[in-house]
Amino acid sequence: MADTARAQKIADRIKTLTAANLDAIVKDPDLGFVTITDVKVTGDLQHATLFYTVFGDAGQRAQTARLLEVNKGKLRSFVGKQLGIRLTPSLEFVADAIPETAAHLEDLLKEAKERDAQVAAAAASARYAGDADPYRKDRDDADAADEVDVADEADGTAGEAAVTGGAGGAGEAGEAGETGATTRETRAAVEHTAAEEPDGRTA
Repeated sequence: MADTARAQKIADRIKTLTAANLDAIVKDPDLGFVTITDVKVTGDLQHATLFYTVFGDAGQRAQTARLLEVNKGKLRSFVGKQLGIRLTPSLEFVADAIPETAAHLEDLLKEAKERDAQVAAAAASARYAGDADPYRKDRDDADAADEVDVADEADGTAGEAAVTGGAGGAGEAGEAGETGATTRETRAAVEHTAAEEPDGRTA
C-alpha cells in the first residue's frame, strides 16, 4: 500500500542530500551550476525523479545533463547509504522547464514594456490633423441662433405685408365710396337746375 507521507519525507531527504553533495560526487569541472528544484518519489518508494535547473547556455545544460546521467549510479549509492532503507529508489534527473519558461515570459514582458514606451512617446509628440474637438459646439450654436433670427425676420416681414395690404384695401374702398357719393350729388344738382324756368321760377 502506498504511503504518501513517507514518500514525501524520503523525497525531501533525497533533495537535500543530492543538492549538498552533487559537486563532491561528480567531481567534474564541466558540471554547471545545478539547482535541485524538486524531487518526486513513487508510492512504492522504488523510483525518484529529481528536477533540476542549470545556470548557463544550451551547451552547458547539455553537458550537465550528460554528467548527471553518467554519475547517476554513484549518486544512488550515496543516497542509499544516507537514507538507511532496505530498497534505495532509482534516480532519474529531469531538466526543469519552469525557470526557462519564466525567463521567456520575462523577455516577453520586457519587450512589451519597451513597445508601450515607444507608443507613449509617439503619442506625446503627435498632433491633431484637424481641430482637437471636431464637434465645434460654439459654431453650431451660433449657426442655430442665426437661423432663428432669419426665421423671425421672415415672419415679421410677412406680418407687415399683411397689415399694409389690409390697410390699403380699406383706404381704396373708402375713396371709392366717397367718389360715388360726390357723383350722385352732382347729378342731383344738374337735374334740379334743368327743372327750373329761365325766370327763376320752378316748373
